[in-house]
Amino acid sequence: MSERYEESQLYRIRHSLAHVMAQAVLEIFPEGRVAIGPPIEDGFYYDFDLPRQLHEADLAEIETRMRRIISGNFPFARREVSADEARQLFANQPYKLELIDGLERGGYDENGNKIAEAPVISTYKQDSFEDLCRGPHVAHTGELNPNAFKLMSIAGAYWRGDSNRPQLQRIYGTAWQSGAELEEYLHRLEEAKARDHRKLGEQLGLFTFSPLVGKGLPLWKPKGAILRDTLERFLRAEQMRVGYQPVVTPHIAKVELYRMSGHYPYYADSQFPPMQVDDEEFMPKPMNCPHHIEIYRSEPRSYRDLPVRLAEFGTVYRYEQSGELTGLTRVRGFTQDDAHVFATPEQLEDEFIAVVHLIQRIFDLMGFQEFRARIGTRDPNSEKYVGAPELWEKATHAIINAADKVGLDYFVAEGEAAFYGPKLDFIFRDVLKREWQLGTVQVDYNLPERFGLEYMGEDNQPHRPIMIHRAPFGSMERFVAILIEHFGGAFPVWLAPVQVRLIPVADRHVPYLREVAAKLAEIGLRADVDDGKERMNAKIRTAQGEKIPYMLIAGDRDVENGAVSVRLRSGEDLGGMPVAEFIRKAQQIAESKSQQLMPNA
Repeated sequence: MSERYEESQLYRIRHSLAHVMAQAVLEIFPEGRVAIGPPIEDGFYYDFDLPRQLHEADLAEIETRMRRIISGNFPFARREVSADEARQLFANQPYKLELIDGLERGGYDENGNKIAEAPVISTYKQDSFEDLCRGPHVAHTGELNPNAFKLMSIAGAYWRGDSNRPQLQRIYGTAWQSGAELEEYLHRLEEAKARDHRKLGEQLGLFTFSPLVGKGLPLWKPKGAILRDTLERFLRAEQMRVGYQPVVTPHIAKVELYRMSGHYPYYADSQFPPMQVDDEEFMPKPMNCPHHIEIYRSEPRSYRDLPVRLAEFGTVYRYEQSGELTGLTRVRGFTQDDAHVFATPEQLEDEFIAVVHLIQRIFDLMGFQEFRARIGTRDPNSEKYVGAPELWEKATHAIINAADKVGLDYFVAEGEAAFYGPKLDFIFRDVLKREWQLGTVQVDYNLPERFGLEYMGEDNQPHRPIMIHRAPFGSMERFVAILIEHFGGAFPVWLAPVQVRLIPVADRHVPYLREVAAKLAEIGLRADVDDGKERMNAKIRTAQGEKIPYMLIAGDRDVENGAVSVRLRSGEDLGGMPVAEFIRKAQQIAESKSQQLMPNA
C-alpha cells in the first residue's frame, strides 16, 4: 500500500468504516471478540471471533446498523494510553491483548505489521466502540457516505496467518467517496467475473487442469498451445532482432547450483524438495539465471564478446501453497520469457535502456497503452538482501538514471527489490482499470560475484561483468491469463487461435470452403471448416461464442463468384467479398498486429 494512498481521504473513509462495521457486529454479538481491521486496496476488512458462523444474510443487517451509526454523526476521538491502560480497556479482548504486548515490545503495530521501533499506543473511539489504532480517520461518522459502501463477502482467516492459531471470520467491504464510484466498481466486478480467465479458458478450450497431473500444473490444449506459441515466436523474433541468442537448459539441476546462487535455501519454503539421484541431490529448477551463468562460464570471454545476451523460454517450478493457486495467475510450473545480459560496467546503462526500449516496443505492439514503472529498491533495515551496500548503490543509481533518460513514468518502492539487486517493474492497467505487474528488469552485481564471472579486459586483466535479468512478459501462464481477461477472450486477429471459421450454407458448399481454407493456410492464417450437421445460424452463433474474428459463409452464388459472405465476431455483416480481397484485408490486419478486425480503407 503506497504512502500516497495512506494519506488520502479514501483511506480515511475505509479505515473509519472498518471501525463502524466492528461496532455494528458487536451490537449483534456483544460477546464477540475482535482482531484487526485495516483498509485495503479497494475497501476494508475486519476479523472476528464470533459465537456462530456468519451467513450472507447477516451482511444486510450489519449494513443497516452501520448506516444508523453513520447518521449519528459521532466524532472519531483519539487518545494516547499506556500499555497497562490499554490492557484494562481491552481486558475481554484476547487478540487486542496480544497486539498490545507486541506494541509494548516494539516491532509490530496494531495490525500485526513489522515496524522499526515501539510506537505510541493510541485508540480511536466513535459512539460506543473503541479500538487500538494509529489512524488516520475522518473527523466524524457524518463524513461517511451511507450510499457509497457495501459489504461484499465473508471468508475464513487464521489469526496472524498461522494455521495453528484460531480461525476467525473476515468480513470484506468496499467503500468509495460517492455512490456513483461504488456503482462503477460493482460494475467492474461483474465485468471481471464475465472475463475470468479460468471460466473463459475452459469455454474457449485453451487449457485445463487434471487432478492426476497435480494442482497448479496446467495442461495446454491445442488452441491454448497455438496462442502460447504465437506469443513465443513473436517475442523470440523481437529478441533476435536486437541481438539475443537462444539457449535451452534442463528442468532440474544439482542443489549445489542453487546453493551457490543463493536461491537455496533462501527460497526453500517455495521450492520443491530435493531428490536423491546417484548419491547427489537434484531439484526442479526454481530460476533460470544460474543455468545461464553456467553457459556464460563455459568458455573464456573477452571484452570484445560483451555484451552477451542469452534468452530462453525456460520452465521453472515453485512450491506454491495450495490455497494460493489461482488458475494461470498462480501456478507451480510456469515458463518465463527469461533473458540475461552480461555486460561491462561501461555498457550497463546502454544495455539497460535497450531492454526498456524492447519492453516498450513489445507493449506497443500488444496494444498496451496504459502502464507505469516501479523501481524496487533495497530496504536498509532488512537483512534479506545479499551483496555489498556500495554495489546496491551503483545498481540503483544505474536504474534511476536510465529511467530518467528514457522518460519513464515511474515511482520508487523501497523494499521491493529482488534479494540480489534492485529492479524496474512495468505495471500494466487493463481494460477494467486493474493493475498487473508484467515486465521486469533487474541489475545484478551479486551473482557475478558469487560465481566468480570474468571477462578479459582491454588491459589484459580479468574483470567482473554485470548481469541484467529481464522478462518482458513475466511468465507465459500469467501473461496469457491477463490477455484473456483484458480482451475478454476476443483476442486480436494475430493472436486468435482460430482466426477464420468457414461455414457452408449447405453440404454441397463444403468442398469449395475447403479450397478457401487451403488458400488461407498458405499465407499463415488459421482457419477451419464447420462441416457439422447444425444449421448455418447455429454455426454462426457457435463461432461468435468461440470469439473467432471472421466467419466466412458460402452459398451457391458465392461459389459461382469466387466469393464469401463475411461476418465479424462483433455481429457486423460485411456482405459478399471476393476471396482474394478478404485474404488481402485479413493478412494486413494479422501482419500489422492491429487491434481492429478490418482495415480503415
